[in-house]
Amino acid sequence: MNQEQRSRNIKEWAQNLGFSSVGIAEAEFMEPEARRLEAWLEQGNHGTMRYMENHFDLRTDPRKLVPGAQSVISLSYNYYTEKKQEPSAPKISQYAYGRDYHKVVKKKLKQLLVKINDEIGEVSGRAFVDSAPVLERDWARRSGVGWVGKHTLLIDPKMGSFFFLAELIIDLPLQPDTPIKDHCGTCTRCIDACPTDAISENGYVMDGSKCISYLTIELKESIPESFHGKMEEYMYGCDICQAVCPWNRFSKRHTEPEFEPSSELLEKDRKEWEEITEEVFENLFRGSAVKRTKFSGLKRNIAFLRKK
Repeated sequence: MNQEQRSRNIKEWAQNLGFSSVGIAEAEFMEPEARRLEAWLEQGNHGTMRYMENHFDLRTDPRKLVPGAQSVISLSYNYYTEKKQEPSAPKISQYAYGRDYHKVVKKKLKQLLVKINDEIGEVSGRAFVDSAPVLERDWARRSGVGWVGKHTLLIDPKMGSFFFLAELIIDLPLQPDTPIKDHCGTCTRCIDACPTDAISENGYVMDGSKCISYLTIELKESIPESFHGKMEEYMYGCDICQAVCPWNRFSKRHTEPEFEPSSELLEKDRKEWEEITEEVFENLFRGSAVKRTKFSGLKRNIAFLRKK
């Protein structure tokens, strides 16, 4: 089986497991991305996310993260849904409606790695789902899965941007794919819609310390008073820049049962969220990404939204 055939087979196996798009890039040092990351960090755009400063060499060269690596397989997994919360409720980003994506997608990745070993032979590598120093959007761009939009999220022209990214970094030589063209053009909808001005004037650079997702999840301190009235009722994460993106008119509802939101989550009104107890929080978000902010963090976010 040659490289081209192996690559075709791996893509077919991945899609059979539920992945939406698959692309391949050669594992190598990411020189332009390393320069951009260095500048982004120097500007303090990572806020209190100090972990972004760690393992710089591993982030920019997968061969140091996975010894012997020859290929990076980038995959996307759809999470888009048309279901909405009760209109009065403080909002949760839809990626966190169901079971924690780390667990769901990682399981699929491991199944794919097993399939590769069974069908091709012994292959060493590691699976990643937003869980290690991997520049996943840049690898997905390099492998032709999509382009990085002005809102700094990956856009797939066939399905928009409501998807998770995952990677297999393996020691198997494969046929690399070609990056696709940026199709954002002159559109500035995401820049104009961001209520906290987190996206730079010309796009493509995100000040993470201003992003609502950062403020409601990553920030462990009090949310700065300067963001009063700018949170657009989000208590966990944010979907604003994706909601206004024209490319998301191509989004199609996901088919992953584990991403389905419970009726309890969708039906809670504002008063119920404001009075939520730790017991209800633990039961409602068992196995959910929302656990990352903890009960105290969610209560802080809800209280911040109540301030006048």
